[in-house]
Amino acid sequence: MAFAITQTCCADATCVSVCPVNCIHPTPEERAFGNTEMLYIDPRSCIDCGACADACPVDAVRPVLTLTGPEQAYATINADYFEGTEPARRAEDSPTLHAWGAPHFDRVLGADFPRLRVAVIGSGPAGMYAAEDLILHTDAEVTVIDRLPVPDGLVRFGVAPDHPATKQVAEKFHRLHQHPRVRLALGVEVGDGLTHEDLLEHHDAVIYAVGAPADRRLGVPGEDLPGSLPATTVVGWYNGHPDVAADAVDLDTERVVVVGTGNVALDVARVLLSAPEDVAATAIAPHALTALRTSKVREVVLLARRGPEHAAWTRPEILALRHLPGIELVVDDHDPRIGATIDDAARDSKPATLQGVARRVFDWTLPPAPGRRIVVRFLATPTEVRGDLETRALVVSDGVGTTEIATARVIRAIGHRGQPVPGLPWDEQSATVPHEAGRVDGVRGAYVAGWIKRGPSGGIGTNRRCAGESVGTLLDDVLAGRVSTGAGKRRGLGRLLSRARNR
Repeated sequence: MAFAITQTCCADATCVSVCPVNCIHPTPEERAFGNTEMLYIDPRSCIDCGACADACPVDAVRPVLTLTGPEQAYATINADYFEGTEPARRAEDSPTLHAWGAPHFDRVLGADFPRLRVAVIGSGPAGMYAAEDLILHTDAEVTVIDRLPVPDGLVRFGVAPDHPATKQVAEKFHRLHQHPRVRLALGVEVGDGLTHEDLLEHHDAVIYAVGAPADRRLGVPGEDLPGSLPATTVVGWYNGHPDVAADAVDLDTERVVVVGTGNVALDVARVLLSAPEDVAATAIAPHALTALRTSKVREVVLLARRGPEHAAWTRPEILALRHLPGIELVVDDHDPRIGATIDDAARDSKPATLQGVARRVFDWTLPPAPGRRIVVRFLATPTEVRGDLETRALVVSDGVGTTEIATARVIRAIGHRGQPVPGLPWDEQSATVPHEAGRVDGVRGAYVAGWIKRGPSGGIGTNRRCAGESVGTLLDDVLAGRVSTGAGKRRGLGRLLSRARNR
């Protein structure tokens, strides 16, 4: 009975490191790791030891024979990843069907390596993976600073409330909060009241892991009309983000249009159509649950500028969307190219995930038909949000003509964007801090990790490798004498943080 990795995989590769037969791929050393949607277990070489299931922080690893309903597809998904690969040995010779790489030690530090004092700005995955790396591989003292009054960043406020297994990764980080060499300072914002130079008076280095909190804009007329809002607001609203008002999202419309087909767009569509009783026991914010109880929303339209082959979602998320109870998934069949692309798609491609999904042509001037549904419309480029004092329609172009979709809510879910960090250089085009392997260009003792370093790409687990690179650069700089150590003063840090918190 082999194991399989399922939808909630966060790809942090913890399972890879504990597998005794190297049957989980891609590994962090393989080129595909940086772009993979999830990790996969080779059923030919799995020896059913269960070490990966015990190590997984999000309960994504399950015995194949225990998979039920939609989860059964993951047995095939895992096996398909290895289809056509040549095993390193014959199965009857050894259960190890993949060659091991040469031993590699990321952290080789002498006994005289100095004790560091490092500040980590941001308590989300990137920041906490950086803190974990420092705590596990050095005797550093780490101060984790977050501007919000509660920790966890993206895990708490970016993961949909109906994905509790994914949110479980926060428990891994919470253990670090109690570590004797970790100090957690919440409600403290780095900026005018607490500068980089202030932090360097008490630390040898500062790692900025502040994410990408802003949203990308459509750049079309009417985008700022009431009723047109970013997905960052909607996600923050249903997750109870302190910066988002309880009345920021109004569900008094039957149709919502979401621009984008990434996982965030799918999350928004799913949550807005959720039956209140199905999410009442989740971490959904109380005001959002109250709004769902009186919601008029019956249809969510997902718009993609290009065709099915370019959909931004991951296969696990769209497969889950196909099996939502009481919610129909439909493809808008307004262009024959769409159906042809889906029908002719290879089995392991993104368009193939829509094979068997209903297709219909819609009259977007009419109210939604009875029932609840998610409609995916490809080849639809937004050109204008129409309305007088508030949103009443979204105009989209298919390259030949235009279509007006009647709606009072337009949500743009076309990606996050970083914001400038006080005291650090800034690349406006990429919305990231310029760096070299995590070391900030031209700023003493400054390093970056996560989305502010590489841009808003990759999931929770991707931050583990990203943070590891930045910590490795920091340690190399210490060994090379590029970081002054021992200058950071422990005394007075508490007063500094308290003053910044009270501003």
